[in-house]
Amino acid sequence: MRILPAIDLKGGMCVRLKQGRMEDATVYSADPVEMALKWQEQGAEYLHVVDLDGAFRGEPAHTAVIASIAGALRIPVEAGGGLRTDAHVKQLLDAGAARAIIGTRAAEDVDSLARLIDAHGSAIAVGIDARDGFVQVKGWVETTGVRATELARKLAGNGLKTIIYTDTATDGMLKGPNLKAIAEMADAVPSVDVIASGGVKSPSDVRALNALGRANITGVIVGKALYEKTASLPEFLKAARGAED
Repeated sequence: MRILPAIDLKGGMCVRLKQGRMEDATVYSADPVEMALKWQEQGAEYLHVVDLDGAFRGEPAHTAVIASIAGALRIPVEAGGGLRTDAHVKQLLDAGAARAIIGTRAAEDVDSLARLIDAHGSAIAVGIDARDGFVQVKGWVETTGVRATELARKLAGNGLKTIIYTDTATDGMLKGPNLKAIAEMADAVPSVDVIASGGVKSPSDVRALNALGRANITGVIVGKALYEKTASLPEFLKAARGAED
């Protein structure tokens, strides 16, 4: 299982939100590139970046910053936020992102994803954000009537290889991941890699995700826990390898 440190971008700075609320942001660094290099130096194998302003505006706002991050690192970067058109996706991939994360568009136009996957293959991932099992879109300000597992099955049928699944009720709360929901997502799409996101506080949460025994849960995004220093990245990486404290 891979640990992906998260960098959330707002106004050019590295922040974290509580349950996706833009008005509830904590700034952790004014230099996202420096932060990205820190995680790489501590052993990260992959980085997760979210353009928060892009997610709320409906168009990318930090492509240049993401290009700077990708250019500074040896490890790959996945990024998303506001990728509503094919051109947005191409710009992000051309900027150096290894994987583009589609969110709102995937929920609103499932069929268009097939075209993107045909064009870019495994460089396309979908972020499915859900509360109480139902998909949320547009920066989590709208909850749809679509079940997350139902959307995932449709996307898997179009050849999707990676889903980033976020339980929005736990995100930024440091109360532990929604293990039941993550297991249900993994079971719904056994041929798709699922990266879990939301609520991870400690290495024991990573071990609990490993203990679910779903081989397709291949990664865990860790954000606030790293910034609030509830545990270090090396400790999370050790847990991901299955090592005990």
